[in-house]
Amino acid sequence: MAQKKAGKTTWGDAGQSPWIDISIPLKDKMIHWPTDPVPRIERLKDRDKGDPVSLMELQIIDHVGTHVDAPLHFIPGGKTIDKMPVNATMGRARVLEIKNPKAITLEELEPHNLRRGERILFKTRNSSLYKTGEFTEDYVYFATEVAQYMADKGLKAVGLDYISIGTPQNRDSIRDTHSILLENGVYIIEGINLEKVKPGRYDLICLPLLLDRGDAGPARAIVRPL
Repeated sequence: MAQKKAGKTTWGDAGQSPWIDISIPLKDKMIHWPTDPVPRIERLKDRDKGDPVSLMELQIIDHVGTHVDAPLHFIPGGKTIDKMPVNATMGRARVLEIKNPKAITLEELEPHNLRRGERILFKTRNSSLYKTGEFTEDYVYFATEVAQYMADKGLKAVGLDYISIGTPQNRDSIRDTHSILLENGVYIIEGINLEKVKPGRYDLICLPLLLDRGDAGPARAIVRPL
């Protein structure tokens, strides 16, 4: 629920909590992949209009907003989201800020000395793109060799602050980056917003919905600085 404080609306429970909500709110006609169905979220009944209850209907795919990709998304016979170990996307994490305006590259990533079992969230200029309310192809993505590098490092999970880790300007990039990570057991968190999160170490909680046989799961993601 949005909270108002000092005249501004923030996402989630701001207040005095040390937790920072990095999720994207689900809403009608929100930013989505251009070839996917338009998200439809409608209030069917409303107490403010005299109905006995308030309730909403959601018509969305499992890759809208903040979500976690499961191996099945790109790997035939791959694990489904209901089989994901909960600690894959819950525990200690690092937020790395990427300055390159085009892509996450090995040149910028290697100095961060990634370690086996880490969860890495990438903060880029993408987080500012949500304000437009419209999908843009010009976002920072994973270079294919970076996906292989992170898989070789044995990461548990990676997160990017836009709705896909590959670029729509190169369909092979979308397939290859996802496949490399998911084949190696690296879960992918997409659609987070790190605009108000500084680089550093955090506790992360990002749990996808327990969707039976799902190839992904919409999620609520929060971080707390260590």
